[in-house]
Amino acid sequence: QVHLVESGGGLVQPGGSLRLSCAASGSILRFNVMGWYRQAPGKQRELVAIVTSGGSTSYADSVKGRFTCSRDNANNTVYLQMNSLKPEDTAVYYCYARASPYAVGRLYDYWGQGTQVTVSS
Repeated sequence: QVHLVESGGGLVQPGGSLRLSCAASGSILRFNVMGWYRQAPGKQRELVAIVTSGGSTSYADSVKGRFTCSRDNANNTVYLQMNSLKPEDTAVYYCYARASPYAVGRLYDYWGQGTQVTVSS
């Protein structure tokens, strides 16, 4: 069984910063990709940032230059450092992982339960 547990969400003023963490665990050979999606009320879920096991990153245009995604492979933990936050960043943020279970030669997608980020004065 694979579990992704997010933490670090909360309320912050515009221009402020937050750091989200996601700890992944389970009988997994490799977490090939880890990252973050978000979903605001009335909108579909969108990709925020991803990082591969080798450390390569990709970001949505809306957060590029403000957010930084990183991972600690030893602890299977992924982080999202969010700076210069804007009200439009308000959403539920979901940890994401694409991984291959032991003894299975294909990849599966896994999701955390989500953590609320609210940017407001």
